[in-house]
Amino acid sequence: MASPSRRLQTKPVITCLKSVLLIYTFIFWITGVILLTVGVWGKVGLDVYFSLLNENATNVPYVLIGTGAVIILLGTFGCFATCRANPWMLKLYAMFLSLIFLIELIAAIVGLVFRHEIKDSFERGYLQALSQYNSTGDARSQALDTIQKTLRCCGVRSYTDWGRSSYYQSSGIPQSCCRLPGNCTQESMKNMEKARSVVFPDGCISKVTSVMESRMGVVAGISFGIACFQLVGMFLACCLSRYITNNQYEMV
Repeated sequence: MASPSRRLQTKPVITCLKSVLLIYTFIFWITGVILLTVGVWGKVGLDVYFSLLNENATNVPYVLIGTGAVIILLGTFGCFATCRANPWMLKLYAMFLSLIFLIELIAAIVGLVFRHEIKDSFERGYLQALSQYNSTGDARSQALDTIQKTLRCCGVRSYTDWGRSSYYQSSGIPQSCCRLPGNCTQESMKNMEKARSVVFPDGCISKVTSVMESRMGVVAGISFGIACFQLVGMFLACCLSRYITNNQYEMV
């Protein structure tokens, strides 16, 4: 049992640790909101690109949204545990932080290691969407049109890629490749030589991968930073729990 004088000496330390941990937990809660926002932004802003990837890749925004929601809930639990100064709750909080840290770290490493596979997957998806393109408005065809209009590009490597599609044989190059809307006749779009002067000359794959790399880099950087930030919370929660246990500190 700790002596009264020792309790008086350690009480300021515990109060300081509690204050710092509360500040940390609030910041941690905010990072959950940020991850949730990034996930929603990724779903809305990159959905047109993810629609051309495989099914696993389309789940990336949902993973971020789920992680952000878990962090928000865990941050709320951390605030409660810190205010109560309960040792076992603090240890449980530290354990949850360590689990999320490991999950986020592994996810960030896997994303960096397999980024080239993501590019290859996108190129295969884009080629498939191009070969199966139709004007009836299916999701992949709409995604392809949106990309070509937004990034001002045409085809995979160049506009000549459309020559291998069945759509070109019947209707020519899609109007989404036209530099000036309304300036491309069906006759010119069904002739590669004439189309050269009216369509976007650059292919889409290089522009799309550049956009995805920049945005995925932001997502990966935020995720990695949040993961490392959790080490601080694990340390603070363990220290506070140990001080309370060792000195039998009780809240009044």
